[in-house]
Amino acid sequence: MTRAATALALLLLVGCGGGDAERTAPNQPPPGHALVAAAAAGDSATVRRLLADGVDVDARDASGRTAVTAAALGEHVDAARVLIAAGADVDLQDAERNNPLLVCGETGNVALLREVLRAGPDLRRTNRFGGTALIPASDRGHVGVVRELLRTEIPVDHVNRLGWTALLEAVILGDGGAAHQRIVRMLVAAGANRELVDRDGVTPLEHARRRGYAEIARILEAAPER
Repeated sequence: MTRAATALALLLLVGCGGGDAERTAPNQPPPGHALVAAAAAGDSATVRRLLADGVDVDARDASGRTAVTAAALGEHVDAARVLIAAGADVDLQDAERNNPLLVCGETGNVALLREVLRAGPDLRRTNRFGGTALIPASDRGHVGVVRELLRTEIPVDHVNRLGWTALLEAVILGDGGAAHQRIVRMLVAAGANRELVDRDGVTPLEHARRRGYAEIARILEAAPER
């Protein structure tokens, strides 16, 4: 091959992205996606390394999920702690409207909730059903999370898109057992309005009576009127 032909071949190779690094680079996930994946796996060491390498702590994956939300969904407290200490924005929500605070309302993880609360989250952010973190925590019987949330300024009588408050959900979706009894008692003590009705005009007390939840009915009957 002549020198001219060799030079032309090299030019064509470069123009087509011929090196191995050039060919594989486009297939590598963005650094932000790697951070989210590490947080989802609870791999705190990799989270620290990626942050030290300059990856944006609030980078999102294809679903709009941040690393701190991914850590919360996996209930990885240490990974969440690392991200929050690095300045992660705990209010950012993904395509499913999840963020760390709202996730804690669903999972019931008190240790994780305490880490999130230290970051000063927006307590009025709502999930895909239009509810604050207090509402799923109440209906799922997460006593510890409800207790922690009621120590904050979270609105006790927020109404979600179903027309239900935390008190209504604790009765309607609860099982009437000890956990839901404690939650109803805590909500009432925090000033929850037992007179707020659902879209059919039914009060929490009437729902309790219909379901045969005698102890919850007793708690609501003894609650002061507003």
